Amino acid sequence: LGGSNADDFKASNGWLEKFRKRHGIQYRTINGESASVDPATVDEWKKRLVVMIDKYNPNDIYNADETGLFFKALPNRSLVTAKDSCKGGKRSKERFTVLLCTNMAGTDKLKP
Repeated sequence: LGGSNADDFKASNGWLEKFRKRHGIQYRTINGESASVDPATVDEWKKRLVVMIDKYNPNDIYNADETGLFFKALPNRSLVTAKDSCKGGKRSKERFTVLLCTNMAGTDKLKP
């Protein structure tokens, strides 16, 4: 680097940020397949949902969601040049499945 000994080089966060900007390197999310959603359908559903849940107490409305905890997963973000796309490799499918549940008020959070 500039004729100095590479062993003495210490990269700071500021140095890395300036290097990235100078060379057009961006930190991007690695995307998989994406599905298209009609925005009009989403807007209509949101309006209907507000009317439906307005009839109930927030303590009585629950949401549960199952998610996979991929403990051998590769990172989903990477540094790339601005013109390059970001594609990932084959991902490990080993995971724990976790069910999370809480009420709308956040007063009752069930243990996973």
